[in-house]
Amino acid sequence: MNTSYKAILDEYASWFDTLGYSYKTVCGNKSALQEFFEWLENRNVLGIDQLTDKHITNYRNYLENRPNKRHKGRFLSAVHLNRNFIAIDKFLEFLYQYGVRSAPVPVRKFIKTDKNERIYKIETFTQDEIKTMYNNIPNIYPDLNFAQRQTAQYELKLTFALFYGCGLRRSEGFNLQIQDVDFDNKTVFVKQGKNYKDRIVPMSSGVYKDLQEYVYNYRKQLKLNHNRMFVYDIQTQIYRLKHLQKICDNPQIKAKRLTLHLLRHSIATHLLQNGMSLESIALFLGHGSLDSTQIYTHIVNS
Repeated sequence: MNTSYKAILDEYASWFDTLGYSYKTVCGNKSALQEFFEWLENRNVLGIDQLTDKHITNYRNYLENRPNKRHKGRFLSAVHLNRNFIAIDKFLEFLYQYGVRSAPVPVRKFIKTDKNERIYKIETFTQDEIKTMYNNIPNIYPDLNFAQRQTAQYELKLTFALFYGCGLRRSEGFNLQIQDVDFDNKTVFVKQGKNYKDRIVPMSSGVYKDLQEYVYNYRKQLKLNHNRMFVYDIQTQIYRLKHLQKICDNPQIKAKRLTLHLLRHSIATHLLQNGMSLESIALFLGHGSLDSTQIYTHIVNS
């Protein structure tokens, strides 16, 4: 990518950040715009002054017909396409605000998503698969030295405790502070979750044990200069999420892509299967509406 596009990309990311969007959203929009710039370069469009409405239309058509790189034989999902379309529209807004009056007008056309289709695509882990993955943690990283192996394994146990055992969202888990865990009352205080709502999440006996072991046998021995539960900052932790997939290397587990949100979907499904009411699950997950929790009834009954 040429230096002009690189400079614009950095300016766009900074502008988008000032609008108050999350780190994840800023990174996602920057990545989408980078792909757009690379597409333009391949068509010999080397500067923003050359950008026209036709380029925007052609790029949207390109995305709609581009094969999915992760899933052979599929196209990009409606959700993925809409994220890219939003990123391009925001970029055109950015150009206009920075005085580029010749820039194309944002299209603001999106693909209608089928909620039921999205629900049925969610394939959660079974309770047996969760147990198998958790029990596989001590067996991974055999080639690392003791200190490195211990760090990776403690972090994976913490990941299961927070994102499966407590059903936290990614940002909630990574922002969790030591003082947010109340061992006396066996609760986790989630501060400023989605829609800026606080909630208190109960700990099961297994989560309680793992968090105590992590905090007292590992985390407090490091004498870090911050109070985050996770040792590393969010950016580093996101990069290290690739470690998660290693615990799926087991013939007893169906081929699934392990993500933090899939762990959250899985605990919600298991709680429903075990008889917990939708209202209680909604409180546990921090849902603002029961409509969001209803998807798990479709998963359980499918």
